Amino acid sequence: MRAWVVERPGPMASAPLRLVEREVPAPGPGEVLVRVEACGVCRTDLHLAEGDLEPRRPRTAPGHQVVGRVAGTGERVGVAWLRSTCGTCRYCVRGMENLCPRSAYTGWDADGGYAEYVVAPADYVYPLPDDRPAVELAPLLCAGIIGYRALARCDVPPGGRLGIYGFGASAHLTAQAAIAQGAVVHAVSRSAASRALALELGAASAGDRPPEPLDAAILFAPVGELVPTALEALDRGGTLAVAGIHLTDIPVLNYEKHLFQERTLRSVTANTRADGRAYLELALSHPPRVSTVPYPFTEADRALSDLAADRVNGAAVLIMG
Repeated sequence: MRAWVVERPGPMASAPLRLVEREVPAPGPGEVLVRVEACGVCRTDLHLAEGDLEPRRPRTAPGHQVVGRVAGTGERVGVAWLRSTCGTCRYCVRGMENLCPRSAYTGWDADGGYAEYVVAPADYVYPLPDDRPAVELAPLLCAGIIGYRALARCDVPPGGRLGIYGFGASAHLTAQAAIAQGAVVHAVSRSAASRALALELGAASAGDRPPEPLDAAILFAPVGELVPTALEALDRGGTLAVAGIHLTDIPVLNYEKHLFQERTLRSVTANTRADGRAYLELALSHPPRVSTVPYPFTEADRALSDLAADRVNGAAVLIMG
């Protein structure tokens, strides 16, 4: 089979990905072999390729938004970021498996969906319908799920004012979920195309700052310098949730300007399978508009380069030929 691997992490201009030929992997006990139809392109893949995330194994195939079919049965499934947990630690036992110290992740601890086949534990894949295009399903498996968890973590009140910083794959799905729940959404983005998309999807505003104090905010852009800005824009009692796995350094915070009046700063760490099931049930029963930019599988490096340069409006998705 063909697979893209991170040959030597570095800037996309240094061509860190390489397309190689490999043997089709063999599933072990409790695992399934999935023939990939499509795989979403996530900023986490970019962090792995460029070295912001330290590789956990050599020549790993990225990708954790996989839509495919189980070899032998044809069942359509999704393979997402969370690959496995121990099931016995204090975090797993109390329903916080996303914090399991022995958790493993698709496309980081094991090869992911930038390949024609991927192996995954059967207990960690999600059933998917046959009647939806793979290109629209793929972004739901990370962009959608992690946005759903971030929305819960930011504690936006009913009818509250929500700021979303960075308007890419996850943000455009999260905004729709928030608006459906009655929130007033203000998008903050430097991209004119992203601002236009936010307004098309129902955002009350889209610009370089929110026009009113916010009850809650989510930071999707991996830019630590935005943390003080986002905190300062919160109203009293507001919460900022930082949704990325990687963030550049946060500048020094001023207690009175950024945290006093019970403002809260929270991180978002992966997701639980319960998050995944809940979001997919919602998204499949009330389908969001999924803005996608498809790329042929052979152009995975171009897709990540475009993501790095903010040339993707919505979600990039690799399509198998």
